[in-house]
Amino acid sequence: MTSPLLILKAGATFPALAQTLGDFDDWIRAGLEAPGLDIRVADARRGALPPPQALAGVVITGSHAMVSDREPWSEAAAAWLRAAVHAGLPVLGICYGHQLLAHSLGGEVGYHPGGIEVGTVSVQLQPAAADDPVLGALPAVFPAQVVHRQSVHQLPAGAVRLAANAFEPNQAFRVGPAAWGVQFHPEFSAQAMRAYVERLGPELRNEGHDPAALAAGVVDTPAAARVLRHFARHVQAT
Repeated sequence: MTSPLLILKAGATFPALAQTLGDFDDWIRAGLEAPGLDIRVADARRGALPPPQALAGVVITGSHAMVSDREPWSEAAAAWLRAAVHAGLPVLGICYGHQLLAHSLGGEVGYHPGGIEVGTVSVQLQPAAADDPVLGALPAVFPAQVVHRQSVHQLPAGAVRLAANAFEPNQAFRVGPAAWGVQFHPEFSAQAMRAYVERLGPELRNEGHDPAALAAGVVDTPAAARVLRHFARHVQAT
Protein backbone atom coordinates (compact mmCIF):
# COMPACT_ATOMS: atom_id res chain seq x y z
CA MET A 1 0.00 0.00 0.00
CA THR A 2 1.30 3.45 -0.97
CA SER A 3 1.81 5.88 1.91
CA PRO A 4 -0.50 8.91 1.84
CA LEU A 5 0.39 12.52 1.19
CA LEU A 6 -0.79 14.71 4.05
CA ILE A 7 -2.30 18.17 3.70
CA LEU A 8 -1.56 19.74 7.06
CA LYS A 9 -4.11 22.46 7.77
CA ALA A 10 -2.65 25.40 9.65
CA GLY A 11 -5.81 27.44 9.21
CA ALA A 12 -8.93 28.02 7.14
CA THR A 13 -10.16 30.65 4.72
CA PHE A 14 -13.04 33.01 5.50
CA PRO A 15 -16.25 31.03 6.15
CA ALA A 16 -18.23 32.81 3.42
CA LEU A 17 -15.51 32.07 0.89
CA ALA A 18 -15.28 28.45 1.98
CA GLN A 19 -19.00 28.04 1.34
CA THR A 20 -18.62 29.06 -2.30
CA LEU A 21 -15.10 28.01 -3.30
CA GLY A 22 -14.01 25.48 -0.66
CA ASP A 23 -11.15 25.71 1.80
CA PHE A 24 -7.35 25.73 1.56
CA ASP A 25 -7.09 21.95 1.57
CA ASP A 26 -9.65 21.69 -1.27
CA TRP A 27 -7.65 24.11 -3.40
CA ILE A 28 -4.40 22.29 -2.68
CA ARG A 29 -5.89 18.87 -3.41
CA ALA A 30 -7.18 20.14 -6.76
CA GLY A 31 -3.86 21.81 -7.56
CA LEU A 32 -1.80 18.69 -6.91
CA GLU A 33 -3.58 16.99 -9.82
CA ALA A 34 -2.45 13.63 -8.49
CA PRO A 35 -5.23 11.04 -8.75
CA GLY A 36 -2.71 8.28 -8.02
CA LEU A 37 -1.87 9.72 -4.61
CA ASP A 38 -3.78 8.89 -1.46
CA ILE A 39 -4.31 12.38 -0.02
CA ARG A 40 -5.30 12.81 3.63
CA VAL A 41 -6.02 15.98 5.63
CA ALA A 42 -5.08 16.65 9.25
CA ASP A 43 -5.67 19.84 11.22
CA ALA A 44 -2.51 21.00 12.99
CA ARG A 45 -4.68 22.88 15.48
CA ARG A 46 -6.43 19.73 16.70
CA GLY A 47 -4.94 16.46 17.84
CA ALA A 48 -1.81 14.45 17.21
CA LEU A 49 -0.18 14.18 13.79
CA PRO A 50 0.90 10.92 12.14
CA PRO A 51 4.57 9.97 12.25
CA PRO A 52 6.47 11.34 9.23
CA GLN A 53 7.69 7.84 8.42
CA ALA A 54 4.09 6.84 7.66
CA LEU A 55 3.71 9.50 4.95
CA ALA A 56 4.82 10.01 1.35
CA GLY A 57 4.94 13.80 1.73
CA VAL A 58 3.24 16.78 3.35
CA VAL A 59 1.88 20.15 2.19
CA ILE A 60 1.36 22.76 4.93
CA THR A 61 -1.38 25.29 4.21
CA GLY A 62 -1.59 28.98 4.81
CA SER A 63 -3.33 30.46 7.84
CA HIS A 64 -4.73 33.71 9.17
CA ALA A 65 -2.61 33.10 12.29
CA MET A 66 0.90 34.54 12.76
CA VAL A 67 3.94 32.30 13.22
CA SER A 68 5.56 34.82 15.57
CA ASP A 69 2.67 34.42 18.03
CA ARG A 70 4.06 30.93 18.70
CA GLU A 71 0.74 29.43 19.63
CA PRO A 72 1.11 25.99 21.26
CA TRP A 73 -0.41 24.11 18.30
CA SER A 74 1.92 25.98 15.91
CA GLU A 75 5.02 25.24 17.95
CA ALA A 76 3.99 21.57 18.13
CA ALA A 77 3.58 21.55 14.33
CA ALA A 78 7.00 23.19 13.98
CA ALA A 79 8.59 20.42 16.05
CA TRP A 80 6.79 17.84 13.92
CA LEU A 81 8.04 19.55 10.74
CA ARG A 82 11.59 19.59 12.01
CA ALA A 83 11.42 15.84 12.57
CA ALA A 84 9.83 15.37 9.13
CA VAL A 85 12.62 17.26 7.38
CA HIS A 86 15.29 15.37 9.30
CA ALA A 87 13.57 12.11 8.27
CA GLY A 88 13.78 13.13 4.59
CA LEU A 89 10.02 13.49 4.09
CA PRO A 90 9.17 15.67 1.04
CA VAL A 91 7.71 18.91 2.44
CA LEU A 92 6.02 21.89 0.79
CA GLY A 93 5.06 24.83 3.00
CA ILE A 94 2.74 27.52 1.60
CA CYS A 95 2.64 31.05 3.09
CA TYR A 96 2.18 30.30 6.81
CA GLY A 97 3.56 26.84 6.06
CA HIS A 98 6.59 28.41 4.37
CA GLN A 99 7.21 30.60 7.41
CA LEU A 100 6.58 27.74 9.84
CA LEU A 101 9.08 25.56 7.98
CA ALA A 102 11.72 28.28 8.21
CA HIS A 103 10.97 28.86 11.90
CA SER A 104 11.10 25.14 12.66
CA LEU A 105 14.64 24.92 11.28
CA GLY A 106 16.05 27.99 12.99
CA GLY A 107 15.10 30.75 10.54
CA GLU A 108 13.65 34.09 11.62
CA VAL A 109 10.01 35.03 10.95
CA GLY A 110 8.27 38.31 11.73
CA TYR A 111 6.14 41.13 10.40
CA HIS A 112 7.30 42.57 7.09
CA PRO A 113 8.45 46.17 7.57
CA GLY A 114 6.62 47.14 4.39
CA GLY A 115 3.27 45.91 5.68
CA ILE A 116 0.98 43.69 3.67
CA GLU A 117 1.75 42.22 0.25
CA VAL A 118 -1.49 41.28 -1.47
CA GLY A 119 -2.78 40.62 -4.98
CA THR A 120 -1.02 39.32 -8.08
CA VAL A 121 2.69 40.12 -8.04
CA SER A 122 5.69 39.33 -10.21
CA VAL A 123 8.16 36.77 -8.85
CA GLN A 124 11.65 36.10 -10.19
CA LEU A 125 13.49 32.79 -10.02
CA GLN A 126 16.99 32.94 -8.58
CA PRO A 127 19.99 31.21 -10.22
CA ALA A 128 19.91 28.40 -7.63
CA ALA A 129 16.47 27.36 -8.93
CA ALA A 130 17.80 26.30 -12.32
CA ASP A 131 17.91 22.57 -11.54
CA ASP A 132 15.32 22.51 -8.76
CA PRO A 133 12.74 19.70 -9.20
CA VAL A 134 9.82 21.85 -7.99
CA LEU A 135 10.57 25.38 -9.23
CA GLY A 136 13.24 24.80 -11.87
CA ALA A 137 10.90 24.46 -14.85
CA LEU A 138 8.98 27.65 -14.10
CA PRO A 139 9.54 30.79 -16.21
CA ALA A 140 12.31 33.13 -15.08
CA VAL A 141 9.62 35.67 -14.16
CA PHE A 142 6.04 34.67 -13.39
CA PRO A 143 2.90 36.10 -11.73
CA ALA A 144 1.80 34.70 -8.37
CA GLN A 145 -0.94 35.37 -5.82
CA VAL A 146 0.14 36.67 -2.42
CA VAL A 147 -1.46 37.77 0.83
CA HIS A 148 0.83 38.03 3.87
CA ARG A 149 1.90 40.39 6.61
CA GLN A 150 4.74 38.25 7.95
CA SER A 151 7.69 36.87 6.06
CA VAL A 152 10.92 34.93 6.51
CA HIS A 153 13.45 37.55 7.58
CA GLN A 154 16.30 35.06 7.73
CA LEU A 155 16.47 31.67 6.06
CA PRO A 156 17.50 28.59 8.06
CA ALA A 157 21.17 27.63 7.94
CA GLY A 158 21.93 25.85 4.68
CA ALA A 159 18.73 26.94 2.95
CA VAL A 160 18.86 28.02 -0.69
CA ARG A 161 16.84 31.01 -1.94
CA LEU A 162 14.90 30.00 -5.07
CA ALA A 163 12.63 32.98 -5.81
CA ALA A 164 12.24 36.62 -4.83
CA ASN A 165 10.73 39.96 -5.77
CA ALA A 166 11.37 43.57 -4.84
CA PHE A 167 9.05 43.41 -1.82
CA GLU A 168 9.86 39.93 -0.53
CA PRO A 169 13.40 38.53 -0.93
CA ASN A 170 12.36 35.06 0.26
CA GLN A 171 9.44 34.15 -1.99
CA ALA A 172 10.72 30.56 -2.13
CA PHE A 173 13.50 28.46 -0.64
CA ARG A 174 14.66 24.88 -0.37
CA VAL A 175 16.36 23.37 2.63
CA GLY A 176 17.98 19.97 2.34
CA PRO A 177 17.10 17.75 -0.61
CA ALA A 178 13.31 17.65 -0.25
CA ALA A 179 11.80 20.55 1.75
CA TRP A 180 10.43 23.66 0.05
CA GLY A 181 8.73 26.82 1.23
CA VAL A 182 6.84 29.26 -1.00
CA GLN A 183 5.54 32.56 0.32
CA PHE A 184 3.15 32.90 -2.62
CA HIS A 185 -0.02 30.85 -3.02
CA PRO A 186 0.14 28.32 -5.88
CA GLU A 187 -3.32 27.06 -4.86
CA PHE A 188 -5.13 30.42 -5.17
CA SER A 189 -7.34 31.04 -8.18
CA ALA A 190 -7.87 34.58 -9.44
CA GLN A 191 -11.39 34.36 -8.01
CA ALA A 192 -10.05 33.51 -4.55
CA MET A 193 -7.47 36.29 -4.74
CA ARG A 194 -10.09 38.89 -5.66
CA ALA A 195 -12.25 37.66 -2.79
CA TYR A 196 -9.36 38.24 -0.37
CA VAL A 197 -8.77 41.75 -1.67
CA GLU A 198 -12.47 42.52 -1.30
CA ARG A 199 -12.66 41.03 2.20
CA LEU A 200 -9.58 42.98 3.32
CA GLY A 201 -10.74 46.17 1.60
CA PRO A 202 -11.35 48.36 4.68
CA GLU A 203 -7.98 47.64 6.28
CA LEU A 204 -6.20 47.95 2.92
CA ARG A 205 -7.70 51.43 2.46
CA ASN A 206 -6.64 52.34 6.00
CA GLU A 207 -3.09 51.36 5.09
CA GLY A 208 -3.02 53.48 1.94
CA HIS A 209 -3.79 50.80 -0.65
CA ASP A 210 -6.43 50.98 -3.39
CA PRO A 211 -8.45 47.74 -3.20
CA ALA A 212 -10.13 48.41 -6.55
CA ALA A 213 -6.77 48.76 -8.28
CA LEU A 214 -5.44 45.66 -6.55
CA ALA A 215 -8.50 43.65 -7.61
CA ALA A 216 -8.21 44.93 -11.18
CA GLY A 217 -4.59 43.75 -11.25
CA VAL A 218 -5.44 40.16 -10.31
CA VAL A 219 -4.80 37.68 -13.12
CA ASP A 220 -4.61 33.91 -13.42
CA THR A 221 -1.27 32.44 -12.32
CA PRO A 222 -0.81 29.12 -14.15
CA ALA A 223 2.98 29.08 -13.79
CA ALA A 224 2.84 29.46 -10.00
CA ALA A 225 0.15 26.76 -9.88
CA ARG A 226 2.63 24.31 -11.39
CA VAL A 227 4.52 24.24 -8.08
CA LEU A 228 1.85 21.93 -6.63
CA ARG A 229 1.91 19.58 -9.62
CA HIS A 230 5.70 19.45 -9.62
CA PHE A 231 5.74 18.69 -5.91
CA ALA A 232 3.20 15.90 -6.39
CA ARG A 233 5.33 14.38 -9.17
CA HIS A 234 8.40 14.60 -6.94
CA VAL A 235 6.56 12.78 -4.16
CA GLN A 236 5.39 10.09 -6.57
CA ALA A 237 8.91 9.62 -7.90
CA THR A 238 10.53 9.15 -4.48
